Amino acid sequence: MYQSPRRLCSALLQRDASGLRRLPTPGLRRQSPPPAAAPRPAPRLLAAASAASGAARSCSRTVCPMGNGTSRLYSALAKTLSSSAASQHPEYLVSPDAEHLEPIDPKELLEECRAVLHTRPPRFQRDFVDLRTDCPSSHPPIRVMQWNILAQALGEGKDNFVQCPVEALKWEERKCLILEEILAYHPDILCLQEVDHYFDTFQPLLGRLGYQGTFFPKPWSPCLDVEHNNGPDGCALFFLQNRFKLVNSANIRLTAMTLKTNQVAIAQTLECKESSRQFCIAVTHLKARPGWERFRSAQGCDLLQNLQNITHGAKVPLIVCGDFNAEPTEEVYKHFASSSLNLSSAYKLLSADGQSEPPYTTWKIRTSGECRHTLDYIWYSQHALRVRSALDLLTEEQIGPNRLPSFNYPSDHLSLVCDFSFNEEEPDGLL
Repeated sequence: MYQSPRRLCSALLQRDASGLRRLPTPGLRRQSPPPAAAPRPAPRLLAAASAASGAARSCSRTVCPMGNGTSRLYSALAKTLSSSAASQHPEYLVSPDAEHLEPIDPKELLEECRAVLHTRPPRFQRDFVDLRTDCPSSHPPIRVMQWNILAQALGEGKDNFVQCPVEALKWEERKCLILEEILAYHPDILCLQEVDHYFDTFQPLLGRLGYQGTFFPKPWSPCLDVEHNNGPDGCALFFLQNRFKLVNSANIRLTAMTLKTNQVAIAQTLECKESSRQFCIAVTHLKARPGWERFRSAQGCDLLQNLQNITHGAKVPLIVCGDFNAEPTEEVYKHFASSSLNLSSAYKLLSADGQSEPPYTTWKIRTSGECRHTLDYIWYSQHALRVRSALDLLTEEQIGPNRLPSFNYPSDHLSLVCDFSFNEEEPDGLL
């Protein structure tokens, strides 16, 4: 039976809910946190949601029952016998063909999200800081969004956010907060980490909004340790098909000290349809935790070498987004800042001197204590690109004493958003 785009969108939003009843037309959301969830009837359009995700998602569900260290160890040992995670799970790497999917009006999807979130506090207000120089651009800017969205399995099962109410982490509402943030800024390119709901949420919905997506999971995702997980988490990269053409794509499993690691990257060369200019966009998520600084440094060097090859020695302009799990004092940061790729960190431009990173991009409270760090970055080729504007960060007052995530904000990391344009006059030899 044919389902309208709106009904299909609604079904996808309700996949994990136990049947959201029809809600009033959304306006400003109420300030009070939601009451305890009441039992709801079963969802009505699961068939439409399943069909939208395609056969690839049904394949990926085979990993979901894994929920303890023993099963994960078995999985890790099995995967070491193959050349890569890609050969084990090729269905994770490229999105199913989306040509047959009905488009969704982003305003309708935003309305659906706000209806689901009607009992939550409103979104935080964040403003763009204009960083333009006197040099005009003849083409629209390229808006890039970087965000570690917090894997659902980790948020509920491993990360121990002791000041965050359990109700704030429920996927049926938290995913709407994530989508609302994305829809609010409408990026041309979206770089995400800790994605563990790619096939059942982000690929089908963003595909209907005109994005082409690629997903590359961690070979031994910690999400698989959590009962009732939704499969491994990984990096995802989306771009608007009406603005860019994919020239080539590489899924990179990072190495450190000649060893293959559990961290990955995606690098894609895109061509702007307006200007025919090419550039490379990459997304990554480096090893977490203190004590792994040398490991992250080695991973960063490996990624830089891969990008050096992909960009033909910086002839193709480059943007690198990621959760580096590294403060600016770490070696991996210094490697990127001093690379022959001539990279600069976009968010330094928000500082008074133009040389300092923000004071934080993540702020949370765990059982081990309060963590306030700058770990997330958008690097760019400063010889070929310039930053026209950047989204300001949340203030400490907005974040609140219980920190992140919260009823207001779905992740423990802040989203970073920049508008880029090409330099009109580039040095000789650049594309």
